Amino acid sequence: MEFVADRKCFACGPDNPIGMKLTFHQEGEEYVTTFIAGREFQGYQDIVHGGIVATLLDEVMARYVWAKYGPSATAKLEVRFRRPAPCGAPIEARGWITAERRGGRAIETAAAARLEDGAILAEATGLIVCLDL
Repeated sequence: MEFVADRKCFACGPDNPIGMKLTFHQEGEEYVTTFIAGREFQGYQDIVHGGIVATLLDEVMARYVWAKYGPSATAKLEVRFRRPAPCGAPIEARGWITAERRGGRAIETAAAARLEDGAILAEATGLIVCLDL
């Protein structure tokens, strides 16, 4: 299988007409993105689907590893949902690296999604592996 970045990623692809179109920036040792979910991303009425929140957290962790180490992919993702994420509200996700294993080939990560008032919506941990392409 070949990994090709074709700008159509559901989470970050600018050429995906139904995607989230996330953009990222680095603040210190954290990678950051903000997403405002419309109702097309809801599960229950006016509540963002949990899979979308998980995608947001996965993407901020995996993209940070990609930015620092090159091509990589999520091997493990664990999400803990704390409260419903409302549609229409800015959700800020921050991801960071917590440890390096296997000589920097396996990167442990963590992330949190919050509302503007600081309320935590969900937290995640991940294991991102660097790819030999």
